[in-house]
Amino acid sequence: MLDNPHKTRTISGISATPLSGLGTARWYRSGERPDPGEVSAADPETERQRFDDAQEAAREELETEREQTRERVGSEEAAVFDAHLQFLDDPQLTDPIEAAIADGAAAEEAVDKAFGGAIEQFEGMEGMMAERADDLRDIRDRLLRLLSGGERTDLTDLPEGTVLFAERLTPSDTAQLDPDTIAGFVTMTGGRTSHVSIFARSLGIPAVVGAGEELAEIREATKVAIDAEREVVVANPDAAVREQVTAGRDVTVRENRVETRDGTEIEVAANIGTAAELDGAVDQGADGIGLFRTEFLFLDRESPPSEDEQFESYVEALDAFPEGRVVVRTLDIGGDKPIPYLDLPEEENPFLGNRGIRRSLDADSDLFESQLRALLRAAAAGKGTLSVMFPLVSTIEELTAALDAVDRVASDLDDEGIDYAQPELGVMIETPAAVLMAPEFAERVDFLSIGTNDLAQYVMAADRENEAVAELHDPQQPAVLRAIDRAVEAAHANDSWIGMCGEMAGDPDLTELLVGLGLDELSMSAVTVPAVKANITEIDRSEAVDRRDRALTKNTKSMVTKTVNQ
Repeated sequence: MLDNPHKTRTISGISATPLSGLGTARWYRSGERPDPGEVSAADPETERQRFDDAQEAAREELETEREQTRERVGSEEAAVFDAHLQFLDDPQLTDPIEAAIADGAAAEEAVDKAFGGAIEQFEGMEGMMAERADDLRDIRDRLLRLLSGGERTDLTDLPEGTVLFAERLTPSDTAQLDPDTIAGFVTMTGGRTSHVSIFARSLGIPAVVGAGEELAEIREATKVAIDAEREVVVANPDAAVREQVTAGRDVTVRENRVETRDGTEIEVAANIGTAAELDGAVDQGADGIGLFRTEFLFLDRESPPSEDEQFESYVEALDAFPEGRVVVRTLDIGGDKPIPYLDLPEEENPFLGNRGIRRSLDADSDLFESQLRALLRAAAAGKGTLSVMFPLVSTIEELTAALDAVDRVASDLDDEGIDYAQPELGVMIETPAAVLMAPEFAERVDFLSIGTNDLAQYVMAADRENEAVAELHDPQQPAVLRAIDRAVEAAHANDSWIGMCGEMAGDPDLTELLVGLGLDELSMSAVTVPAVKANITEIDRSEAVDRRDRALTKNTKSMVTKTVNQ
């Protein structure tokens, strides 16, 4: 602990959200659990039954939390609980547990040993695989709690103004937090791409992760500030820090479209996974939906949604923005989004494999046709403007085949006498191939949309989930920035509009650069819409273009960042 608990102390970490907060520290000791070694074993049959009962209870809890998370946070975030359910029944974990019980171990000891070995193995890996260690801890501790009859710590009703401190938080911990009462949270471990950080952004909770063991020196009940701009947590902040973070928390929601100071209108939209997330987008003042990730309509079910189910979801989105635009991405199955009822092959590198439009034009052509039928029908029935974009298009042949599929569906609907309308059609720019082919793509479609998460990954050959190469996987890398500029130029030269729907679009610090690059639309997590809109109103486009020009001449990321921050 601090020698002087009232002394101002600043600890650096990683801002998980662009939000700041002020409150009172409260420690959550998530690592506290029963000691498995102190439990005496009954006979193997009894211990096996105890494990089976705990496993079933854990399954019920996870399914409940998945549904609650889908409603409160979003479908993409809720998908993490599907992975937890798979681990719960994974034979590589359950077989050793059952074998240990058969040899006379108590269920607690068997669970602790099996999960402990798997956790240690994952901790030795990198990126997304290392993150699985926290998922396994979550399941292990859940099983041990259920075996001991312990009560789960309730984080749903924390005192207003709490800044929750913890060594680590699990997805199920974070999903409990109420953004209307909690002032933020800080963890010793974690990175910007962790599940917990993603949850924080979706919920709109100020958060700093990866603050290290130094955080343990901050005492319970200390007044603390989370400063997102400086990526720090400040214990006993002075008046200047308190004023800064308080002002940063209250960003006005602008319901109307915004313009730069010199009159350039920029559309600011939200990313969603299902229609359940529409209310949050509307509440934050989004102009429309810039990315509707439709694959989340296909998850957590035993068969694909029908054409009518999809139609209703798309119409609901269009009706939520009667004066706006809803950009729907067709199925992006594969990569990191497997779907159990589809026979997806094991691929050594699924991000370079059969995903996106590649599957839609081949193995999933029936699903693609059903989705296009629902979309064309929704374009006629909904109040807003529908735009449809195809993911991971790399060749003219792929784009031509996708456009032909739309024409065939339109012809079929016409023959059947079913009302439909032609939506705007577009292509996602996610690969170097798409950047190089952007002029030819823009000649054939109405718009382009840059997915910066994948674009940075493919341009820099840096896994977006691997923190060891996080410096490379950054949109401020000169190569990525020049790829974006090239795509924007191609779109405008061919009279197409161009948007951006990756993480870069939602970073308020990069708004001026994006305006200077000439993006017509920016789409992001709903929670960042107010801050980005506020920034746009303060930007002079001629100054932004000048900053863009200077940034594009730089040949290192540090020089680009320095230019952006000047």
